[in-house]
Parts: sequence; C-alpha cells; structure tokens
Amino acid sequence: MIEKIDHIGIAVNNAEKSAEKFKNLFKTGKPKSETVESQKVKITRISIGEVDIEFLEPISDDSPISKFINKKGQGVHHIALKVKNIDETEKNLKDSGIKLVFEKYQLGGDKKKINFIHPRGMNGLLIEICE
Repeated sequence: MIEKIDHIGIAVNNAEKSAEKFKNLFKTGKPKSETVESQKVKITRISIGEVDIEFLEPISDDSPISKFINKKGQGVHHIALKVKNIDETEKNLKDSGIKLVFEKYQLGGDKKKINFIHPRGMNGLLIEICE
C-alpha cells in the first residue's frame, strides 16, 4: 500500500522566503513553486533525496492553511505517503473505519491525486495519501 514518504508539508506565511532560507542553510537545490487554486495554497518545494519539503502558503483567508496558521501557528502541517493505487487505498481506509477529508481524491501539487486521513483518526497527525 505505502511506497514511501513523499513529502512533509510545512504551513508558513511566506513559502518562497521559507524555502530560500532552508536552501541557503542546508545547501539544497533550487526551490520550485506552484499555486494550487483548488486547495487555495501556494507550494514551494525543495527536494532532499527522495523526499520533498513543501512550504505551504495560504492564498486566501479561507484557505485550510490560513486556518491552520491562525489556530496553531506556522509549522508541520502534514506528512504525505505515496501509495500505488489511491482508489484502492481510499476504499481500504474507509472499510477500516478511517475518516477521509475528501469523499474522493482531488488533484494537488504536481497534479498528484491526493486525499487526507482526518487527524482525529491518527492521534492528531494529518496524513496525506498521494499517487
């Protein structure tokens, strides 16, 4: 079911500035940015080996990232797990009584199919599944 950790999402006020600071401190590659309108977020990512760090900046006041920052402050938002088949994974999770944030996957950054396991079912940790 799980292939690897795909990325770690970090909620920030300024994604480019945060990624640039990370790049300069740790001598990583050049950050790449994109906006995902459906999720109301600007993503700036840095690759470290096989795992990306995604800095998530809200692009509207009603963005889930904006709500997260207002409630908890900047910091780790989620851990994303790459799966082989998101349809099968969603079904298996639902059959196990796990609540997903979306009824059916949506398109996220890099056009990946994504969904989230509600944090109440994972000891407060938001887990993204992506294909």
